[in-house]
Amino acid sequence: MSTPDARIQELHLTLPPAPKPAGVYKPCLVVDRFVYVSGHGPYRADGSMITGRIGDTLSEDDGKAAARQVGLAILATLRSHLGSLDKIKRVVKVLGMVAATPDFQKHPAVINGCSELFSQIWGIELGVGVRSAVGMGSLPSGIPVEIEAMFELAD
Repeated sequence: MSTPDARIQELHLTLPPAPKPAGVYKPCLVVDRFVYVSGHGPYRADGSMITGRIGDTLSEDDGKAAARQVGLAILATLRSHLGSLDKIKRVVKVLGMVAATPDFQKHPAVINGCSELFSQIWGIELGVGVRSAVGMGSLPSGIPVEIEAMFELAD
């Protein structure tokens, strides 16, 4: 399998600009051999955000696409701070938060948008870590999905 940076090219993926913090926090932090990435929203390549609520103004498929876009924003942050995605060995954990109507129950299917992207970049063995997918009544700025993640650095 090719390197993560090469996979981005092969898949013809466009990363959005790495988002700047909207509060008092770091976008990512390296501690020992791990990189912790703060919660990211669905930033588009033009810097705008996808907004809406799953089960109301957005469908499950719209939510999954938004989660994929969040994954791209996370990759942009990693590349911005590390210089290369090749410095990441594996995905360790993903926490996905989904703004949805009270009756919506397919939060994991929405977060699959990000998880499937990471598995395309690092492969099934290294690109799929542990995960939680939970529902929220609302998320900042009216976004439908926020995701934070943890990665292990390569040797």
